[in-house]
Amino acid sequence: MELTALQDSTMLDAIANALREDVGMGDITTECTIPTDLPGVGIFSAKANGVLSGLDIAAAVLALVDERLEVEAHLRDGMPLLRGMKIATVRGPIASMLTAERTALNFMQRMSGIATLTASFVKLTEGFAVKIMDTRKTAPGLRAFDKQAVRDGRGVNHRFGLDDMVLIKDNHIAASGGIAEAVRLVRARMPRDRRLQVEVEAATMQQVLEALSVDGIDIIMLDNFRPDDMARAVKLIASRKPAMEVEASGNVSEETVRDIAESGVHRISIGALTHSVKALDISFNIAMDAE
Repeated sequence: MELTALQDSTMLDAIANALREDVGMGDITTECTIPTDLPGVGIFSAKANGVLSGLDIAAAVLALVDERLEVEAHLRDGMPLLRGMKIATVRGPIASMLTAERTALNFMQRMSGIATLTASFVKLTEGFAVKIMDTRKTAPGLRAFDKQAVRDGRGVNHRFGLDDMVLIKDNHIAASGGIAEAVRLVRARMPRDRRLQVEVEAATMQQVLEALSVDGIDIIMLDNFRPDDMARAVKLIASRKPAMEVEASGNVSEETVRDIAESGVHRISIGALTHSVKALDISFNIAMDAE
């Protein structure tokens, strides 16, 4: 395949920084043991079942190390993986492959782990009109990669950063004097040329009622509600403001997510998709002769 031309300069910078972190002044072991131009073939393979993500990032890592490395993809990001599946073949100088190997695997294993977990939550909520969404609980500097992986797992991205939308949370509510006052301040101070969505967090049914009494809210987030209380809140919100979306958040797990979906919420945001992901086991093995 042709190496993906990443358009996001932040992602390219992060890849370059990861390589600088790993390679430092040079790959001393490889430089001492492998001739610079010795050709070979490398195979990325799945060692566990899951969903692939980050192959395009791994290809970008290889290209930054050595433009002579050629990547032939056998799968695409977002596709299911079975243990033993061949993901991609790399041809070119073995020394360059060895220098790029760990950084390429670090990105692909983490991203595939995120995509795999996201796909699990999506499958558990099949049959319900609900979006499985990520949060800002991402690895510092890797948010674009983490959120791409969520998309590869058929999840939906929540806001990317603090400038994407208004999300009034518990500390904003406490510091500004309540939901109504916080929303009033947003409406008064938001620049006229920016019409951002406004979401408000509610931790109690009383706060849901307060949010319903205020104009200018697009989404109510039910924070740490029990599923039966969520269902009551969803019905109440639908009866008062049918166009308003409802989001569930807080301690969502694979054991609880279907009960949450059954409550009728439109969105479920899950920090665990990215903040404590288990990397998917992927190997990279090199041979002397190309296939």
